Amino acid sequence: MISDLEFPVEPWHVRETTLNLDLLAQSESVFALANGHVGLRGNLDEGEPHGLPGTYLNSFYELRPLPHAEAGYGFPESGQTIVNVTNGKPIRLLVDDEPLDVRYGELLSHERVLDLRAGTLERTMEWSSPAGRTVRVRSTRLVSFTQRAIAAICYEVEAVDNQSLRLIVQSELVANEQLPPTRKDPRVAAVLDAPLAAEEHLTQNGRGVLIHRTKASGLRLAAAMEHKVSGAEKIETETESLPDWARTTIACQLRPGERLRLVKIISYGWSAVRSLPALRDQVLAAATAARYVGWDGLLAEQRTYLDTFWDAADVVVEGDAEVQQAVRFGLFHVLQAGARAERRPISAKGLTGPGYDGHAFWDSEMFVLPMLTYTQPDTVAHALRWRHDTLDLARERAGQLRLAGAAFPWRTIHGEECSGYWPAGTAAFHISAGIAEATVRYVNATEDHDFARAAGVELLVETARLWRSLGHHDLHGRFHIDGVTGPDEYTAVVRDNVYTNLMAQRNLIEAAEAAVRYPDVARELGVDDEETASWRDAAAAMTVPYDHELDVHQQSEGFTRLQEWDFADTPPEQYPLLLSHPYFDLYRCQVIKQPDLVLAMHWRGHAFTPAQKARNFAYYEARTVRDSSLSACTEAILAAEVGHLELAHDYIGEAAMMDLRDLAQNTRDGVHMASLAGTWLALVAGLGGMRDHDGVLSFAPRLPSRLERLEFSLRWRGLRLRVDVRPHETTYALRDGHDEASLSLRHYAQDVVVTCAEPVTLPVPPLGRPGPTPHQPPGRAPLRREPDR
Repeated sequence: MISDLEFPVEPWHVRETTLNLDLLAQSESVFALANGHVGLRGNLDEGEPHGLPGTYLNSFYELRPLPHAEAGYGFPESGQTIVNVTNGKPIRLLVDDEPLDVRYGELLSHERVLDLRAGTLERTMEWSSPAGRTVRVRSTRLVSFTQRAIAAICYEVEAVDNQSLRLIVQSELVANEQLPPTRKDPRVAAVLDAPLAAEEHLTQNGRGVLIHRTKASGLRLAAAMEHKVSGAEKIETETESLPDWARTTIACQLRPGERLRLVKIISYGWSAVRSLPALRDQVLAAATAARYVGWDGLLAEQRTYLDTFWDAADVVVEGDAEVQQAVRFGLFHVLQAGARAERRPISAKGLTGPGYDGHAFWDSEMFVLPMLTYTQPDTVAHALRWRHDTLDLARERAGQLRLAGAAFPWRTIHGEECSGYWPAGTAAFHISAGIAEATVRYVNATEDHDFARAAGVELLVETARLWRSLGHHDLHGRFHIDGVTGPDEYTAVVRDNVYTNLMAQRNLIEAAEAAVRYPDVARELGVDDEETASWRDAAAAMTVPYDHELDVHQQSEGFTRLQEWDFADTPPEQYPLLLSHPYFDLYRCQVIKQPDLVLAMHWRGHAFTPAQKARNFAYYEARTVRDSSLSACTEAILAAEVGHLELAHDYIGEAAMMDLRDLAQNTRDGVHMASLAGTWLALVAGLGGMRDHDGVLSFAPRLPSRLERLEFSLRWRGLRLRVDVRPHETTYALRDGHDEASLSLRHYAQDVVVTCAEPVTLPVPPLGRPGPTPHQPPGRAPLRREPDR
């Protein structure tokens, strides 16, 4: 794990003050830059040493076979793996013929800073060569939010000695980099050996261009680079290329105090259909546009974009500086994953690493999109339009499974199912309800009726059709959904999973309501009164299993009668259990990877009484091992709701520090987007008590003893609401619109109207008696948050 000394706590920066080669892969993920289209891991400028090299383009993938020990009908035959594309980051420096390599000579100082407001990664170092020649190097890297295809690096070298230096700078594009061998962990990516086939390489007026195509998926990629060099009196440059490599070499003599400055612009594009000349022209044009703006212009555009984002999305946490830093770090990375994705998915690792093969899961709709809905809603529209673009594939998959409607894939890049393990893949049908939930949430929050007509209604209708065909009424009229796996992947292929059933219930109801609200769209989709009536009937008769002896809900039918897991004799090194125990053992015991029923109590809270929530939380807390990074944020939300505020704070800390401390010990493969977004959810929906059930925005804020203040903003129906929570009162203020603009909301049980002209301050009622005291399995309690020192 990463110690708290690696990244000092600062409100707006993540700073590394020394270079720890043992943590290089983790820091490469933490320092990754992206814009939703292009992603650069935070590799060192000179390319080596590295933990895991990585440059990614959203949805650029290669196909690979999915072998099955025993084939079965409906098993996917091929998977999709994100490709490490042409690397434009390397800038190698030779000082009097000796290459700068931090493993040799003497590294006198080294610092890297991720600036969350500027959107840049800065690196400064002083290095002495084995011959004793010293240089000071400063680089600043960005991936542009405003120019989608562009990444840029400003690289400066200064002579520190009192004598001249001969410098050679080699700036490169490199394709088919050799990757380190994969580990035996299902969460990491498959290693593809030289996935890119060269099609063209050229130099043009000092520019370098490489064009490649994947061998199986047939996707074409173009990458271009160009440079602006200044500083020394005499500079010579030349550019050359080979099929997998292009290099611009810069030579100069640097006198004491002089500084060589290199600005490198890198542009990327890919397509499944565009011709080679079209793609080549596209990346060259993008580089020209960036050159026209210039380095200073790119920096200014980046800062302006982020100023606007932070003005609407920032969260202030007083009393826990670590969480303050971490929630901003999380907001920044989630923004990077979706800002310019533009009808592409937001994957579990964003574009920060190859974990999970670059696949998108249900995490996107149920953790990432909620945060973005209330902070950067345009990104949500694009993410949901991507789901709509894959609707034909989801319908095809449903047909293959003998079902109606659309069965969206458990994990994918392009839209086909890529999970080779059926119980935790295809059987996790709840992803379709999550897509419907994200659709409803987005339309409620934005009133984007154009999106609803163009895509939203069809997503709701086709997912409702899935549930109606997947479930059935029994002889007593009760509606059941059998043979499914809920969010808890340690309990598979069950009957009446509560989370799945309640999410499907909402999906069915919302689809019927959408058909009434948009009758012309419904008619085009073939929806009639008989079909909507069948949806409403199924929703009204939905089965929700309950154990009356224990007085708790069953996660799925019969769950509370399963054998208890022997937590006392499970040593710490056996976690996560999926890497040390057969699934057979997990499936037949009451052991929970992630809090399935607790998640249902968050998103479908109206289906439970306060007393049921308290009892359920205590029961399932004792059986949840949190082998998933999705767990802590959900437990924080319900812990806060049932009155265990200190425990909620502890869980917020775990979610927040998932990557900055590498708590799951797999940050090397990319940061955990859902946990980063979940930190925002834990603060806003947990301590802020925010809910939008049935389109009504409500709050029940309350702070744990170690926090002094929580302030956050929400975008809601064209307005920006600022919520300022103190220990004994909460203030609601509108920040957009004219003085007559107003917003109706609910503070606890009180209906409130807030206007731009008049903020509203209301008392926080005393905390009632919390529910049963929850206990975690031995050794699985979250770390206790300490007061700021």
